[in-house]
Amino acid sequence: MSNVLSLAPLFRQSIGFDRFNDLFESALRSENGSSYPPYNVEKHGDDQYRIVVAAAGLQEEDLELQVERDVLTVTGGKRERASEDVTYLHQGIAQRAFKLSFRLADHIEVRGASLKNGLLSIELVRIIPEEAKPKRIAINGQRPALEG
Repeated sequence: MSNVLSLAPLFRQSIGFDRFNDLFESALRSENGSSYPPYNVEKHGDDQYRIVVAAAGLQEEDLELQVERDVLTVTGGKRERASEDVTYLHQGIAQRAFKLSFRLADHIEVRGASLKNGLLSIELVRIIPEEAKPKRIAINGQRPALEG
């Protein structure tokens, strides 16, 4: 018995959802991955979202955000500070390098990011272009005249 999830029945009545299968596969692959650092994905209204990443001990120059082909990637890591001469007796705040990836749906754009009190907030908004909004199609019994 196989535990592979088949989405073939969904694709029989769907057009253009080819990436949907890839989304499920990547989610299942990353389920066993690391959960560091902790993060929240929040919805604020119909078209506004926020990702909040716990980035304790990191500064703006320790973090990098990049969007490429509808994937938002957040990377971070504590850079070596030559001027610090610190011996930790106990170091409970993890400052290891990390990489988080989020697949963005169509028309989702990153509006900005801020780092405050050890929390990296990434603001996202859905902007649906005019050509992607629903259109009413008129039905008439006459065929348009062909030019030429």
